[in-house]
Amino acid sequence: MTVNPIKITDTTFRDAHQSLMATRLRIEDMEPIAAQMDEAGFHSAEVWGGATFDATTRFLAEDPWERLRTFKNLMPKTPLMMLLRGQSLVGYRTYADDVVESFVDRSADNGIDIFRVFDALNYVPNLEVAAKAVKKNGKHLQMAICYTVTEEGRLGGSIYNLDYFVSKARNFLELGADSICLKDMGGLMAPYDAVELVTALKEFLPVPLQLHLHYTSGMASMTALKAIESGVDVIDTALSPLALRTSQPAVEPLIVALRNSDRDTGLDLDKMLEMGDYLESMLPKYKAELETPRAAVIDAKVLSHQIPGGMASNLVSQLREADALDKLDDVLEEIPRTRADLGFPPLVTPMSQMVGSQSVSNVLFGRYTMISEPVKEYFRGNFGTPPSAVDEDLKAKIIEQDGGNERGTPVRPGAILDPEMDSAREAVNDITSNIDDVLIYALYPQTGLRFLKIKHGIEPVPDEMKPKNDDDQPSTSPSHTLPTDMSASARRFNVYAQGQRFEVVVDPVDGANVITPPSRIPASASPTPPAAASVPSGSLVTGGDVALLSPMPGMLVSIAVEIGQTVSAGETVLKLEAMKMQNSLPAPIAGTVKELPVAPGAQVAKDDVLAIIAP
Repeated sequence: MTVNPIKITDTTFRDAHQSLMATRLRIEDMEPIAAQMDEAGFHSAEVWGGATFDATTRFLAEDPWERLRTFKNLMPKTPLMMLLRGQSLVGYRTYADDVVESFVDRSADNGIDIFRVFDALNYVPNLEVAAKAVKKNGKHLQMAICYTVTEEGRLGGSIYNLDYFVSKARNFLELGADSICLKDMGGLMAPYDAVELVTALKEFLPVPLQLHLHYTSGMASMTALKAIESGVDVIDTALSPLALRTSQPAVEPLIVALRNSDRDTGLDLDKMLEMGDYLESMLPKYKAELETPRAAVIDAKVLSHQIPGGMASNLVSQLREADALDKLDDVLEEIPRTRADLGFPPLVTPMSQMVGSQSVSNVLFGRYTMISEPVKEYFRGNFGTPPSAVDEDLKAKIIEQDGGNERGTPVRPGAILDPEMDSAREAVNDITSNIDDVLIYALYPQTGLRFLKIKHGIEPVPDEMKPKNDDDQPSTSPSHTLPTDMSASARRFNVYAQGQRFEVVVDPVDGANVITPPSRIPASASPTPPAAASVPSGSLVTGGDVALLSPMPGMLVSIAVEIGQTVSAGETVLKLEAMKMQNSLPAPIAGTVKELPVAPGAQVAKDDVLAIIAP
């Protein structure tokens, strides 16, 4: 019998598909192997939390609470784990204490056994309320330390050194941690850094130590093996069809590598292969979500841009929606600069989403021309204390937008917020009184309300939220039955529509030649725009009036002005939620608001007219 078997947490049902396909895997496609997963002998299964709560309501028209209850019914033997973002729960902002307490209570009641709790800044005060709520419910509290590095790319330096991580582990023990997790969301932990870190932590930790890795850089399997040799207690892995790339290490090779050693997993390889076969047969329906613009299985550039797995798949998805996938490399180059401006926060949600979305805005519209509301809140101290000094020019710009008043940083951001649950109940009392529904609204007032209307039959399920079948997937490979009478001038073209690629063949009539325009018009040949069109980007002149356009797809959250109101250039006209971040859109010119054609809560496409202002 193995003396010290390594325990395995499976992430297939949560972080694996969050990392590879932007959390789009539906519950009906996981149910067929849930019972097998329960019999496999895993230490625990991570099935909930993270982005699953948002993705199910925003994109899948699926009740996240029902998903959890389904897993609990199908997997009664295996402890179920969720990822909880401390005071940010499963959202992208700091929530009031009553929301945190209620959410933890309901998560425990609905089936969560292990709460993996972290804060994106490793800021201890942001973890206190959630940790206390988990302990009150008698559940396992796993405190996760977000692992990251700075430009050096290795453990050490002035910020993220060994003393930093040891100190955080001691802080988390004081919160009542039942176990500690090293959360390497970016795939940045090098094998011998893992040896140093695991060895140091095991010297004093009285509780188990778990390691969560991502394969993004290609180091994860090596790092896992060295950590196991150094005494780590639990490792996160995924079934191979949803492993590697930006996901976790695959469990199958680890089983074989450790077989007959003193750390043998004790897991049955054949059972893993059987479940993997099912995934291979099912996943083709998600071909569009699994597509990546890169050929390489790993992304060695992660050692520079340090983007975690879930963030990477979301960036591709968001840029595709904005019809700007060609800007991916520019965004990846911008991310380290934006991160440095924010004081090198660990790139984990909500910080990863904040840095990523701001980097996209910086590339598409100019650096900090449009600053998201969460970035402003971060500089105001409402997410905690940055790990190091922030960019003073950017800080001054935000202070100027706040009317010149620098706000004091609260010791615990959640402590300054008024309770939110009563107002959430009131907001949806004409739809539902169910506490789980109320929490959906409290977490996501815009997208959550839309989901609740769908759930309760007030609105139909939009086509884009409906499940796809294999037949729904567009063909992206050349046809083998092309007409035989095509002329020599026929050309293949890729046509992109609604985030999907279609290959078409165009054959000009009368044998005319196809002329492909240059990808970029030389500057000397560019026509000079008329003077009347000299307005800020993101706006359009229409008969003397100026239209404010949506810079990217999103949801109109709120309107700050009224028709007939006089506005100054730069004054906030409305707020748009795009890429999961709220952005204030300013008036492009001074004038009078003439039209507001879109109502709050509506989905908008890129370049939709949101307001018309008469000069």
